[in-house]
Amino acid sequence: MMPVLGADLSKRLVPDELWELAAPLLPSFAARPQGGGTAPCDERAVFTAVVYALTSGCA
Repeated sequence: MMPVLGADLSKRLVPDELWELAAPLLPSFAARPQGGGTAPCDERAVFTAVVYALTSGCA
């Protein structure tokens, strides 16, 4: 069974100081007038997953 990325690991990988630097660089979500597209998601969780993949060496 694969371990779940817990809040403590999340805070260790992306501390508040790093998130404060990264958050303004992310594009804001804008709904498309014609509808469709992707729904907004938790940006910090996605950023944490990217940091995890880059630091753990997983493919």
